[in-house]
Amino acid sequence: MRASGSGGRDDAAIETATRLAVLLGAGLSGPTAWRHLAVQGDALVVDAARVAEAGGDVAGVLRSGEGAWGDIAAAWSVATAVGAPLAESLRSAVTALRDAREVKAEIAVALAEPVATARLLTLLPVLGLPLGSLLGLDPLRVVAEPLGACALLAGLVLLAASVISTPHLARRARPDDGIPGWDAELVAMALASGASIERAWALSAAARGADAEPTAGIATALELSARAGAPAVELLRGEAWLARHRARATGREAAARLSTRLLVPLGVCTLPAFLLLAVVPAVLGVVRSTSLPL
Repeated sequence: MRASGSGGRDDAAIETATRLAVLLGAGLSGPTAWRHLAVQGDALVVDAARVAEAGGDVAGVLRSGEGAWGDIAAAWSVATAVGAPLAESLRSAVTALRDAREVKAEIAVALAEPVATARLLTLLPVLGLPLGSLLGLDPLRVVAEPLGACALLAGLVLLAASVISTPHLARRARPDDGIPGWDAELVAMALASGASIERAWALSAAARGADAEPTAGIATALELSARAGAPAVELLRGEAWLARHRARATGREAAARLSTRLLVPLGVCTLPAFLLLAVVPAVLGVVRSTSLPL
């Protein structure tokens, strides 16, 4: 998932695109709509308004933005290339972007609990020595001796392994930054304005900065459309929705698997580290206080 700051930028971009679609739908021209939005003072919107007034490449300006701006630029680029109504195209893009944001938010919430629990448990070994000192067992003096020093070193190594492995497992469980089904949305946008399948895919790939063959879902939708005579646009938009639905289900499954996988560093690293950093010095401190040889 993106960081919260990036998520805020995505929301701002989607909000601006929504307002732009409303203004264009009300009959305003592109340059006029951008000029009204530029009053808000966003630097990217101001640049887009200036370029729109000059008849330049607005999509190129939008691509320089972060997060959702790149996806909005792709929709703008495809719509202008095929002469599609910009208001309708932006509304379709905003719907897909909002749906994708909801999917990522749900996955982020699902992943947050196991990650937070793992981080909390990782702090337990660090509290071992201070806890022993509060109990009057003098573990700091014990760890200066050979056996205590060995326990301290081994505990720190295990603790470091736990600290490194937990974020790694969490990163593997996070979904990709891309929007599921976005390629299908762009192809549908181009086809809705009368473009051929080949041109629609080429425009979609160029707008996304990709150079690849249509995905299995798009190929299946187009093949079904040709065989059954069903509208390809609706089939592609249905495929895009299914892709986001699958991403939501996959994200929830990844969060559930993460809870289980985090038990591995907990059992192999964190708990042994707690024993070595807290229990062993405490026991050695008790033995030392009874004047028994260590």
